[in-house]
Parts: sequence; C-alpha cells; structure tokens
Amino acid sequence: MAILMKMGSFRACLGTTLVFVVFELCRVCCDITDGNAEHLKREHSLMKPYQGVGSQWDFSGSTLVTSSYVRLTPDERSKQGSIWNTVPCYLKDWEMHVQFKVHGTGKKNLHGDGIAIWYTKDRLHPGPVFGNQDQFLGLAIFLDTFRNDLHGMDRSFPYISAMVNNGSLSYDHGKDGRSSELGGCSAEIRNRDHDTYVAIRYSKGRLTVMVDVDDKNEWKECIDIGGVRLPTGYFFGASAATGDLSDNHDIISMKLYQLMVEHTPEEENLDWTKIEPSVSLLKSPKDNIDDPTGNFRGTPLTGWKVFLLLLCALLGIVVCAVVGAVVFQKRQERNKRFY
Repeated sequence: MAILMKMGSFRACLGTTLVFVVFELCRVCCDITDGNAEHLKREHSLMKPYQGVGSQWDFSGSTLVTSSYVRLTPDERSKQGSIWNTVPCYLKDWEMHVQFKVHGTGKKNLHGDGIAIWYTKDRLHPGPVFGNQDQFLGLAIFLDTFRNDLHGMDRSFPYISAMVNNGSLSYDHGKDGRSSELGGCSAEIRNRDHDTYVAIRYSKGRLTVMVDVDDKNEWKECIDIGGVRLPTGYFFGASAATGDLSDNHDIISMKLYQLMVEHTPEEENLDWTKIEPSVSLLKSPKDNIDDPTGNFRGTPLTGWKVFLLLLCALLGIVVCAVVGAVVFQKRQERNKRFY
C-alpha cells in the first residue's frame, strides 16, 4: 500500500513537471515568430514578385529588381545600391525576417563588402556605410563579409553586428565597426547553396538578432541586447556596397511581423515618435576596442538553455524517484523477512 502511495505521488510529480516542461518548450518555440500571416504587415514587406516596388518601395544606385530577387550590387567593383520602404513604421514591437544571398566569383577573403539592414529616420541617402549615410539616426544590422582590421584576428568573417546611432557616431570601417558595435557573431553566409536568413526582433526595449544559415530550418542566436530604445515612425531598408573587391548582394524578401505585446499605460501614453535612439549598456561600446569578444555583459539564459536545464532537472527527478522507489521496495521486502 505504501509503495502504491509512493508511486502515485511520483506519477503526480512527474506529470506536473512534464506539463511545466511542455509549457516552457512552447514558450521557447514562440520566441521567434513562425511567420503567422495574421501578423504580417504587407505595407512594410518586400516579397516576390515585388509588385510594391515603385509605390511602397523605392530603390537607388545599382539596384536591379527582377522577378526572383532584388540585386543591390552586381559582382563588380565600386557599386552601391539600396531599397527602402516608403511607409514609416509605427509599430512598437516588431520582427523583420530577411532572406538574402551573397555570392560571387571571388576567392576566400577576396570579396566584399556586405549588406546592411536599416531602421532609420532618413532613407535614400547614399553614403560610405555599406551604401548608406554615416551618422544615421536609428538601427543598423551589418552583414560584413570583408575584414578590414588585420589586427582583429579574434573573430572570423563574415561577421554580423548591430549598431544603434543617435546621429553622433561614425562607423569606423578601418576597425570593422568595433567602436560602435553592440554585439555580433560570425556566420558563413557567402556562396551557400541553400537559403540564408536573418531575423531582427525589437520588443519591450530588447534587440534580438537570430540567423538561419545552415539549412537546418532553425534559428540560432547571434545578438541579444537589452536597454535598447527605438522610436516609431522610422523606415526599413537594405543597402550594399562593393569596393576594390565585389560580390552579388541579393535581397529575396523582407517580411515584417507585428508582435502582440502589452504595454503599461505610461508606455502607451508616451509619444514614441519623440524617442531618441539609444542603448543603456553596462559598458560603453567604445570599450569593445579593448574587449574584442564583443560581450558587454553576461549572456542571459536563452529559451533553449532554459529548456535544456529543465530537461536535465526532469531527468534528475526521474532518476532519483526510480532509485528511491527501488530502495523503498527493497527495505519493505527485507522487513517482511522478520515477520
């Protein structure tokens, strides 16, 4: 009878733990939207066959629009191109999925320069930062394929990084943007035979960048930074540039999803168009020159890490419960011998 009670308690505990783990797994899987069309904002999205180009999207420079891709630059020297949404975005919480392709005939380390994804106040301003203006207002995600800083051998290229600018910072090409970088990761994005994606999420002051470049149909965390403040009313865009070295820089699609997030009454009453782009860091981005890892704070537990910890805890509970049940049964059998 005691054994049955013990096993019943164990089943109840195990069931509760499994429910909790399944709930956590579902929460993790929802961390990056699966592309639910209900939340797709078509006025901010660029998709085949690119019917919105000319009305909802403008392009400049060397950009070529075809039925299969938008080529920002051809595999030729000294080219710049960009494409920009004409509709300002007033979403407080959003997620942008970009499918892109970087490819060319250049050998290893003999190609450049890369693609930038923008959320900025101004648009269609060509310049030296991957085909766009320097000292911009807003957010930039750089997909940098060429190493300029020969002393920065601690990281491999291509390298993806993020920068938030209030108009006062300059992007340092000579240092590959280290002085203003918020975080980043290396990713093999060039000359891949499969689709390559980057997802940029901004929600409740947190910027998260994920990549899917290994043909595994799963997101891998690249950047996760809190304390980010971005206004509404800015424009999405993409640009690319080549120099002495070159590549084809193609955008296949840019899909913006609205995130359904609750805000406090104070946040709702705030004029989000007046917010100045900024980041609250424990360290200044300029400290990254002496900290080449690009880590400004301890990396938080991501959803998958939490899930793995919970799974390990569950396995520990199961093992302890089974061992306990076996030991209890052995003791009961030993006690029966004395009756």
